[in-house]
Amino acid sequence: MNLKIHRSKTLEELIEGCKKQDYRAQKNLYDFYAPTMFAVCLRYVKEMAEAEDILLKSFMKVFDNIKKFRGEGSLEGWIRRIVVNESLMYLRQNKVLHLAVDVESAQAVSEVRADHLEAEDLLGLVQELPAGYRTVFNLYAIEGYSHAEISDMLGISEGTSKSQLSRAKAMLRNMIEKQENSFKGQIG
Repeated sequence: MNLKIHRSKTLEELIEGCKKQDYRAQKNLYDFYAPTMFAVCLRYVKEMAEAEDILLKSFMKVFDNIKKFRGEGSLEGWIRRIVVNESLMYLRQNKVLHLAVDVESAQAVSEVRADHLEAEDLLGLVQELPAGYRTVFNLYAIEGYSHAEISDMLGISEGTSKSQLSRAKAMLRNMIEKQENSFKGQIG
């Protein structure tokens, strides 16, 4: 990969600079990946300040552990994994990650298409999910982890992961349906 970043430095040169704890290389790497990783943080926590804290802690870990990056796979994927793990750690430490939620609101199972929803709108709805549902949904649907991996990461069974995902989807369908009905009421 010959990605060019600031003043024709390649990604490999930035990684080497970071391994040598070169501040400029660290800053360039941070500036390049921070916007994407901040969006990842926001998928797990609702507050901007919390997401910023997670992002900073994540990049501290990136810079502390960059020597362990062997170039197998993408650097972005390696950084993303650190960011996701930091997000999960934050949720655990702040006791936000409880997987039991209001079953009544999770029972809405109407099949509604969300074709007209913008990605931004859908992410807004995901942010409204209870922390446990939101976490499993993000890990599975957005990050691409398997239920077995989620089970290991969160210390839950695969069955719990699957049921949390199912309930998250049901809640999202319900929220989309309410949004559509509200919109139809406004124009009709």
